[in-house]
Amino acid sequence: MAETHFDDWIAPRYARLWPELFDPAVLEPAVDFLAAAGGPALEFGIGTGRLAFPLARRGVEVHGIELSTAMIAQLRTHPEAGSIGVTAGDFATTTVGHRFRLAYLVRNTITNLTSQDEQVACFRNAAAHLEPGGLFVVENYIPAPPPPGESARVFTRTPTHLGFEEYDLAAQIATSNHYWTIDGELRTFSSPHRYVWPAELDLMAQLAGMTLHERWGDWHRAPFTGRDSHISVWRKD
Repeated sequence: MAETHFDDWIAPRYARLWPELFDPAVLEPAVDFLAAAGGPALEFGIGTGRLAFPLARRGVEVHGIELSTAMIAQLRTHPEAGSIGVTAGDFATTTVGHRFRLAYLVRNTITNLTSQDEQVACFRNAAAHLEPGGLFVVENYIPAPPPPGESARVFTRTPTHLGFEEYDLAAQIATSNHYWTIDGELRTFSSPHRYVWPAELDLMAQLAGMTLHERWGDWHRAPFTGRDSHISVWRKD
């Protein structure tokens, strides 16, 4: 069963906890890439509208699916909330009732689905929402499990934020752990993620009736080298 870890404490602080996601150098290339694909667009895991609002300003009609009611509530506080449609539910199974030119899922959100079956269902749900020739875009990291004999890897360390992953290699699960110092108070956050490589995602797309259209190393369309992350685009057959 899908579950959300983005609660009433996280949602209003989302931009403060992950400020790098709102850096124009990170945000604008993603918006450029997605806007070039056209619309209407469906975002899986729309969150607080980090990408949806800039896309809407470009003239792209955006609808989102979001499991966290707290994140939806935060999105609806935005002055432009009326321009974005949102459906509450699990993006692996929730349907909207419309066809789209583009569906997209960013910032490793595919890993929030913690079983292979759920991830396959997500691809099938994307395909079901796409018009013929429509595109499904996924941004995801390349898994980097720790060396043999180790079970954890630090991915961020700042004066106010420590983040590390604990790996269960047999289950293909990485538990992401965060420790923040916010206003002099220590806050913790943990969530499980099923990490997945591009080749497995390609097979999921094939099962859903989609084929790989292009793959890049980042939103600037740098060549994909197999390191760090990838932007993959599949086309509905």
